[in-house]
Amino acid sequence: MLDTVTERDFLSGSKIGGKNPFFLIAGPCVMESKELLDRVCSEMLEITSEIGIPYVFKSSFDKANRSSVKSYRGPGLSEGIKNLEYIKSKYKVPVLTDIHETSHIGPLKDVIDIYQIPAFLCRQTDLIAQAAETGKWVNVKKGQFLAPEDCRHIKAKVQESGSEKYIVTERGTSFGYNNLVFDIRGIPILHNLDIPVIFDATHSAQLPGGAGNITGGVRQFIPHMTRGAVACGVEGLFMEVHPDPDKALSDATTQYPLSKIKKLLKDLYSLDRLVKGSMLEG
Repeated sequence: MLDTVTERDFLSGSKIGGKNPFFLIAGPCVMESKELLDRVCSEMLEITSEIGIPYVFKSSFDKANRSSVKSYRGPGLSEGIKNLEYIKSKYKVPVLTDIHETSHIGPLKDVIDIYQIPAFLCRQTDLIAQAAETGKWVNVKKGQFLAPEDCRHIKAKVQESGSEKYIVTERGTSFGYNNLVFDIRGIPILHNLDIPVIFDATHSAQLPGGAGNITGGVRQFIPHMTRGAVACGVEGLFMEVHPDPDKALSDATTQYPLSKIKKLLKDLYSLDRLVKGSMLEG
């Protein structure tokens, strides 16, 4: 029998867990321009609506964790809020963004639907607890250094803050220097803890610091890793997408081409329906 988690009400009337299809968090890595956000959200919403995948828009107002001090970080909190309000109002989609400090939580409360805790901050108790206290969903990126079993503490921090709206994102595990691996065993381990799992396809393809003063990546393996994650019955996928990844101002080596994502998502949806429709019957 396929490992899965308890069915839960999610966003916009959708559900996660059980036999429900995976949902997708996708958007450009960082807010380069309002025009970029507009284009990506418009195309992604059209694609996911056609396939039948619940969609959450994502983009970061500040990439605080960068390899170099000279790397582009984003427009900042104030402009980021305006951008997210614009996307949410125009396209009527749930939105997600990263937070790095507890001071970000209040200003974003009436705008976003999911707070995302970056991987290197996955043990920051105040950040997790105060985000959970808002009643919003909290998506915690599992640190590259963190064992899947230790995510029980993340779940406990959210629950002790009065919420059951927790998700953990698998985004690769450190494998020596400048390298990550996707340990597929983590998904059933997290499911055994009744934690909904998102697989971050693009960050799992990173080579941290592997390009000197920037992070490198192996984009060609993204389809293979996502198929493995979907075959394990994940509740969601996370992908950063860009019309021209090689010219992106952040994560240029791992953002997925907007022109190619429709075919990949169609294949993944078919696999998801096969896995959850048949293996759960066993």
